[in-house]
Amino acid sequence: MLLQATNLTKTFGGLVAVSNVDIHVGQGEIVGLVGPNGAGKSTLLNLISGIYRPDSGSIIFNGNDITKMPPFKVCKLGITKTFQLIHSFPEMTALENVMVGALFGDEDNGNIKDAKHKAIELLKFIGFSKDKIHLPVKNLNLMELKYIQLARALSTNPKLILLDEVTTGLNPKESLQAIELIKKMRDNGTSVLMVEHIMRVIMGVSDRIVVLDYGKKIADGTPEEIANDEKVIESYLGEKYIF
Repeated sequence: MLLQATNLTKTFGGLVAVSNVDIHVGQGEIVGLVGPNGAGKSTLLNLISGIYRPDSGSIIFNGNDITKMPPFKVCKLGITKTFQLIHSFPEMTALENVMVGALFGDEDNGNIKDAKHKAIELLKFIGFSKDKIHLPVKNLNLMELKYIQLARALSTNPKLILLDEVTTGLNPKESLQAIELIKKMRDNGTSVLMVEHIMRVIMGVSDRIVVLDYGKKIADGTPEEIANDEKVIESYLGEKYIF
């Protein structure tokens, strides 16, 4: 098992954001994470990536206990994360933004030439326009910014990538393109744990789906199993999902 998190709990004051949650991700697996607003999805990603430290529970990644590791060490071991709000260096070019991640992920402590080559290859991999790689990212549209964030995350050589609502703000055509890119990432050797609200995306891309409600895991199964789970229908879907 690539990732095994057990009995994770996280509170903020009197609010229990995540309560005794178990979650696992296998090698080459795409796992969707869904639930109502405030269910604890983003908090769970932040626990796994080291941004938050759990009050209790354990996180084992690729045989390493990362429960109390800071984010930069977690990243070095092979977990990277994208964010709902896109973080970039607006005055730097698309290429330079990806190079930042490549330099951090370089085991040889940052070789500019190698980082540039790697960034170019990753931009090509995600299908980024060759004509725009030297443009400042402040001049790019939303989908292009999301792709830059993905390329920068991939540049750290992750074994597992955590995606937090990567298709938010995209139109249906762009969302379908994002689905294909996520599958391509998986086929290239990167497992995926993704938070998503758009059901056609999560049902279309996930091998397995985990559902949270009020910080607790209420279901874990294939898209078909989740679509027919009475607890999930009652707490989240509202009605059966039709494929």
